[in-house]
Amino acid sequence: MENIETATKVGGLRAVEMNFRGIREFEFGELQFLQSKTRLNTPDLGTLMPETFRKVSELSNQCVSLFELELRQLIDNIKMLKERDFYYRWISMYMPLRFLESKDVQKYLMDKMDEEGIDTNKICFELTPDLLFEGKPIHGRNIENLRNRGFHFMLTDFGGINSPLIRLAYYPVDYVQLSEEMIGYLVDGSRSLEAVESIVEFASGMGAETIADGVTKAEQAELLFKAQCKYGSGPLVGKYMASRYLRNKKES
Repeated sequence: MENIETATKVGGLRAVEMNFRGIREFEFGELQFLQSKTRLNTPDLGTLMPETFRKVSELSNQCVSLFELELRQLIDNIKMLKERDFYYRWISMYMPLRFLESKDVQKYLMDKMDEEGIDTNKICFELTPDLLFEGKPIHGRNIENLRNRGFHFMLTDFGGINSPLIRLAYYPVDYVQLSEEMIGYLVDGSRSLEAVESIVEFASGMGAETIADGVTKAEQAELLFKAQCKYGSGPLVGKYMASRYLRNKKES
């Protein structure tokens, strides 16, 4: 694939466009968090989804440029949702491992938050499960340092065949998002339910809460709640949408 250009605007469109979906608690069905998904508009390749451009961008510092553009848009959305009095505990965005290993990561982010007047508790950084294989000591230190400044971290797509459970102990994330693959096999009385219960218990012991991804049926939500997994996202909860469509229930 060609090198990806990261201009601010492409053909009149933003180079990066964020959509958001809700993460709800199973017990009462209330929206708690917002998870973002970024589309990349390019002059030559058209609109690219994360599964297409993330790996390419992370071969170089291009992923850092993308992160900075996404952070700018995230800040704009946080301000807009605040004006709208839209309730959520945090809103997520993807953070590349290359950015996380920078020695200046804490200063850069705190300077941005101070400049824009953004509460760090309103942001959760998503980390790829590649962290469990490619992670370095500096990743763990920077996660801890940023958590101490109020930011949250979520390890995504966890629980697939390539997710070594024990390595989770090396990285002090706040949330672990269980993979769609795992949730798809969830059936009452099955070993998959026992596996989910074990992962939830282990994550809890590491100080992290679990969020199930790919929840499509009410039966799955009931089983996940039974397994002590409190939160879920996926088709049952809601699809990704532009922030202008986000409304509190009373406004719907």
